[in-house]
Amino acid sequence: MQAEIIAVGSELLTPDRIDTNSLFLTQRLNHLGIAVARKTLVGDQHDHVRDAFRSALDRCDLVVASGGLGPTLDDLTREAVAELLGRKLVLNSSVLQNIEARFRRLGRSMPEVNKRQAMVPEGAELLENPRGTAPGLWLESAGRIVVLLPGPPHELKAMFTEKVEPRLEPMAGATRLFYREMRTAGLTESEVEQRTAPIYTQYPDVQTTILAAPGEIQLHLRAWSSNHPAAERMLDEMIERIGFALGENVFTSNGQTLEEIVAREMAINQATVATAESCTGGLLAERLTRVPGSSSYFRGGVVCYSNDLKTAWTDVPAELIESKGAVSPEVAQALAQGIRRRIGATLGIGITGIAGPSGGSPEKPIGLVYIALADANGSRDRALRFPGDRERIRWHASQAALDMLRRYFIYARHGKPSWPTVVQS
Repeated sequence: MQAEIIAVGSELLTPDRIDTNSLFLTQRLNHLGIAVARKTLVGDQHDHVRDAFRSALDRCDLVVASGGLGPTLDDLTREAVAELLGRKLVLNSSVLQNIEARFRRLGRSMPEVNKRQAMVPEGAELLENPRGTAPGLWLESAGRIVVLLPGPPHELKAMFTEKVEPRLEPMAGATRLFYREMRTAGLTESEVEQRTAPIYTQYPDVQTTILAAPGEIQLHLRAWSSNHPAAERMLDEMIERIGFALGENVFTSNGQTLEEIVAREMAINQATVATAESCTGGLLAERLTRVPGSSSYFRGGVVCYSNDLKTAWTDVPAELIESKGAVSPEVAQALAQGIRRRIGATLGIGITGIAGPSGGSPEKPIGLVYIALADANGSRDRALRFPGDRERIRWHASQAALDMLRRYFIYARHGKPSWPTVVQS
C-alpha cells in the first residue's frame, strides 16, 4: 500500500508555520508498513484543494490529509473532497450536539459558524475528536481510502493513533519498514562517506542516506521487508560493521541526541557537571537540562559574558584576561576549573569564543571557540573553528562540549588518559 499526505492551509505556504503533521504521519505510516510516495502542501483555495486530492487518488491507494476542517470560510477540505467524490454534504445532528456540548462545558455559546463542522459528506464514517470540535472523516471510493484529519497537532496525533491506525494495520500487509539511525561527532560528511561506502554498498536492499546536521553526521538505514527476522539481522550486521569503521565517533545507533548520551554516561559514572559559558549564552546548560532527570547530574552553571563576571563568578584572574584575552585557551581552562570548584561538581566545562557577526580579527576570527574540560586532576582545552552564522557557531560549540564530555567517559573506561580529542570542524 502506498500513501500520499496532503497538508491543507495557506499558512503552510508562508515562513510562519511548519508542517510538522506530515513528519508524524510519515513515521506512523512507515511503522505500519505503508510507504509514503508523496507529500503535498496546498493553500486554502477550493479548486486547488480539490485538484490536489484528485491527483493523489490517481496515484495512491491511501490519502491522508490534515487541516481545513475548521469552522471558518477558508476551511474547505470537506467541501472540496465531497465535490470530487460526488457526495452531498449533510448536517449530522450527533456531531452538532457534540460541538454544542463542548461549548457548554467551556461555559460559552456555540457560534453559528461552527455548524459547518457538522456538515459531513454522504457515506463518510466519523472519527471522534474529544480534543476539539472538528471530527475526522474516513471515506472510501473506487477502492481508494481518504482520511481527513484536523490540523492542530495534538488533535491529529491522538485521532490517527487511536482511530486510524487500528483500521489501517490489517490492510497494510506483511511488509514493514525496518530502520536504524546512527549519529557521529568529530567527522565530516565526506569522511563518513569514505569510511562507510565500501560497507553499505554491499547491502543493495538497504537504502542508506548520509545527512549533515550541525555538529554531527547522521546515517539513516532503511529496509522494507516481509521477512522481519532477516531484516533485523541485516541491519544489526550493518550497524556493527559501520560502527567498527567509524569507531568512537559514533555516539548512537538508535537516533538519540548527544545530550541523552551524556545523561546516560553521567548516570552510569555517578558524575556531576557545572558549566561556565560565554559565547554560547547558556545553550550548553539548556541542552543538558532538556533530559528528564538532569537534576541528578547537572549542578548548575553561569553565563559570564562580561569580563568582570568571569572574575566574580568563576575566579578567572583579571590579569589573565588582560594578558591573554577573554577568548583564549587559558581563560577557557580557568572558567572550567573555577566553575567546577565553585559549584562542587565532578567536572567543569568552560566555553569562550567569537560567535559573530562582529568582533573577529585576523588573529581571532569569527567562529573561533575554546572549550575546556576540568576534573580534579586538571584541565584541557580544545581550539575549534566553526563555520556559519551566529546561531550555527553557538550550536556547534555546545555540540563539541557535549562530545568532550562523552569521550571523557569513553577514555576513562578504557584506561586511557581522560582527555578527549575533538576533531576540528
